[in-house]
Parts: sequence; C-alpha cells; structure tokens
Amino acid sequence: MNLFLSWYHYFRSFFGGVFFGFPSEQIFVLGVTGTKGKSTVLELINAILEMAGKKTALCSSIRIKIDKDSRNNHSGNTMPGRGYIQKFLRQAVKAGCDYALVEVTSQGVLQHRHRFIEWSAALFTNLAPEHIEAHGGFENYRKAKLGFFRYVNKESGLFFVNQDDPNANYFIEAAKSEKIIEYSGKNFELAADNLKPGLKGDFNKENIAAAAAFAQSQGISGEIIKKAINNFPGVPGRMEVIQDKPFAVIIDYAHTPDSLEKVYQTVSSELKSEKSELICVLGSAGGGRDKWKRPKMGEIAAKYCDEIILTDEDPYDENPGQILFEIKSGILNNNFPVCNLYEILDRKEAINKALSLAKEGDVVILTGKGSEQWIHSEKGKKILWNERKEAEEAIEELKH
Repeated sequence: MNLFLSWYHYFRSFFGGVFFGFPSEQIFVLGVTGTKGKSTVLELINAILEMAGKKTALCSSIRIKIDKDSRNNHSGNTMPGRGYIQKFLRQAVKAGCDYALVEVTSQGVLQHRHRFIEWSAALFTNLAPEHIEAHGGFENYRKAKLGFFRYVNKESGLFFVNQDDPNANYFIEAAKSEKIIEYSGKNFELAADNLKPGLKGDFNKENIAAAAAFAQSQGISGEIIKKAINNFPGVPGRMEVIQDKPFAVIIDYAHTPDSLEKVYQTVSSELKSEKSELICVLGSAGGGRDKWKRPKMGEIAAKYCDEIILTDEDPYDENPGQILFEIKSGILNNNFPVCNLYEILDRKEAINKALSLAKEGDVVILTGKGSEQWIHSEKGKKILWNERKEAEEAIEELKH
C-alpha cells in the first residue's frame, strides 16, 4: 500500500472514531485474529457468553449481530471499513451489550481499521500462508497480524495465544504483556466426549480451547462452558453436515492448503470407514489470489480423495479453465487416476456429479465456498450462491 492510501485509511479510521464518539471505551471489545478458526472461535465465545446471561454483539465474515438482531454480513469484507466497526460498536453500546466480538483481518490491519478502538482483549488462533501475493510474502502477512497485537494496550489488555501454533512466540513477543494466557487444543477436558460433526478435528479442539480460555478469564464456570459447547449448533459452512445417510454430504470453507488437508484428515479419520470413498468438489479463487496454492491443493486432494470434481470457486477476471489446469497439475503429480478426475466449471453441475458418484457410506465434501453468498466472476459480476441450498436441492433430485 502506498503512503497516500495508508494515510487516507488512517484518517478515515480516526474520523470514524470521532463521529461515533469512540464507543469502545464503554464496552468490552475482543478482537480475534489468525488464518483459520476466527469465525468459529467467535461463535463459540458468543454461545458461552449468552449461556452465561451476557448480551453480545458480533462482527464476523459470517454475520453481524447486535444482541438478538442478527443478519448475514453482506459487506463483502470480514472487517468492513469506512467507519463501520465504530458504528457497530456504537450500536452495541446503545443496545446494552456487555461484549463486542470482532474478527480482525490482515487487510483490515493494513488499512488501519483496528485503530482508535480500545481493545480489551486480543486472541490469536493460528497462522498459515494466505494472501501471500497481496502482502508480498508470508513474513509481511504475519507482520500485519502482529500489528494488531502490538496495537492493543499492554497495561489493560488481555492476550490469548495458541501455544500449539509454531508462530506463538511471535505473538507473545508482540504483546509484551504480563497478561498473556496461553491455550492448547491438547488440553481438552472442558469439551464434550462426543463432539458434533461440526466440531470434529484437532483444529476445532484448538478453537474450543481458545473459547474456553477466554470464558474462564471472564469468570464463567466450567459447567456453563461445557454446556454451551455441548449445545453449540455449529457454524454455517464450517464442517457443516448436510446429511449423514445413506452417504454424508459436508460443506466447508477450507480455501488454503493447510485448512484443506486438516478437513480431509478429519473426514477420513472420523467420518468415513475404510471401505467407503471420499469424493471432493474442489476449486480455487482467481483474481491473482495466491496462485501458488493451486497445485498444492491439487496434491492434497489427490492424497486423500478417491474421486475429484474440479469446478469454479471465484474466478474473478482469470480464465476459469486455467485455474482448474493449475489445480490439476498438482493432482496429476501424485499419479492420481485420470478416470476419477472430472472438470466441470458449472459448480451446480459439479455438485450434482459428486452426489451421483456417492454410494452408501461414502463422504462427499464441498470446499471453498462455505457460507459465502456470491460467486465472483469477470468484470465485477456476482452470481448469487448458497452452497447448502444447492447441495440440498441436488440431494432431493437424486431421490426422484
């Protein structure tokens, strides 16, 4: 970002705070940052706080919530700009909320959207390569995330760090605080013995541990925390099970190599049998976004999946066929049988094909879109999309 744009965003952030009267001074504000798990951690924390009788506000990539009023996030940004966060906090204060829970992104930090907010706490989930080309390298991407931790008040702020992540020490150093709470997915005694499918996997153990660590810091009992986890309905588009029989159909937002592999590992080890097959619908975003990851995601799919259907995700102004070609190169590098590989650009048709291949006991997993509401195409064109609805309609068609 050039200097002019940086100052432009800085002053927009400042005047947003002035216009709305710096509302963060009147409410507990938690910011959650990291590559994966941010939305899930926020939803888990929200569920625990509500179970404890607290009023909450929440701003994430999935939804905007002020107490009982909840709506989908249609802004196109996980962390909206133009004073939106300040307006959100003012509305939360006006509604009498005790907590405001905010998803903090690297792009949001670069554009100073975290500034002029009195953050009461900062929580780090994990870090993996993402937006590398936009940031000019992984270190710059990490630096943006660390910038949020450095900004939070060292005297009054609480800091939560995932000690299971290799980057934990960077965030501990950035906090420079005595109020650092480390959590671990390996310390899992507060979770239910039989987790729902939407909370399966080691990565979700880390998410639950993060939420529990924050809740405990707020004096919430283990009994309430466990009850909230046991009753947690899951997060739309995150390991969301559409059906489990005669074959399972799952939707997940996984759009990085690391998250894709963890989802496939979880499904393979916990949701399918040795005799059943894993059938995946896979794409990758265009618009020059992280081209490096496309062959890598293909390699991962070839490693875990028995049938692969390549399709559109968000091509933007790139040639959709070229995106599929780059994913395919990674698949073929793993000697994957060509007869089990399909290229179907129309995502609806790709889903139909995947379901038609499924037999009893198999698992069909659709990744990349999750709960996103649009497919982004050329020249700014947006196609309305609902992955869950498309999957449900395809399931119904198979029955007739």
